[in-house]
Amino acid sequence: MGMNRTSRHALRLAPCVFAFCLLAPLHARATLLAVDGDARSPDHARLLYRESHLIRQDGDRPLERLVLYRCPDGRAFARKRIDYRTSALAPEFEMVDARGHREGLRRQGGRILVWSGDDAPRALSPPGGPLVADAGFDEYLRRHWTTATSGKPQVIAFAVPSYGRSLSFKVRGQPARDAAGPHRFELRLDGLLGRLAPPIQVEYDEQRRLRRFIGLTNIRDARGDQIEAEIVFADAPRQVDPGQWQAASGTALTNCTLGR
Repeated sequence: MGMNRTSRHALRLAPCVFAFCLLAPLHARATLLAVDGDARSPDHARLLYRESHLIRQDGDRPLERLVLYRCPDGRAFARKRIDYRTSALAPEFEMVDARGHREGLRRQGGRILVWSGDDAPRALSPPGGPLVADAGFDEYLRRHWTTATSGKPQVIAFAVPSYGRSLSFKVRGQPARDAAGPHRFELRLDGLLGRLAPPIQVEYDEQRRLRRFIGLTNIRDARGDQIEAEIVFADAPRQVDPGQWQAASGTALTNCTLGR
């Protein structure tokens, strides 16, 4: 799918610390779930990379997420930590890629700071709509399911670290044709840029679980451009041993070429 560099840059979307005494009882009652996704090229010809998600949650409420991005051969090349406890829709997060990229969002002194690459953190201006960041979009859809599936566009402010600010996006959903789904949603830049750049599309099943993502990802190629992919989460989340969180946190990151 062709687009100019300005359009690609405009669509770049694409943690916090608590005392151990507070984390201990929190983790004791939390459930740890795992789900994996395969990211393929738009023509489905190549497996580009894999995503391994660990989600720590209290009932249906997400607390933290840890994502390992793996080369097709299984080696991890990037890790992202997400903390929903300050905000489910605009969680704090940090992504580190062994191939040289980093980005994230954190709260400090009443401000929301974002950073990308080697740039210094920048404070976000007050958004014009609900602020959403990273995996918080998943929570936004679940909380606004009825409105989102009505077909009426919803406007959100999406934090884009590579831009140093939030951008206005329109969210439009389509109700499922039958009870088994899928429910499809489109995330498109508002205004003129939305006419130039392709949207991001996501599909959910009847249990409001993400099954498919199509569009620009926050993973970059060797030139530093975001990779366009279709990511399929084929299996339902499964409960896993809490020790997997520590293992994933300590997994060494390595440099590799994606899709090879």
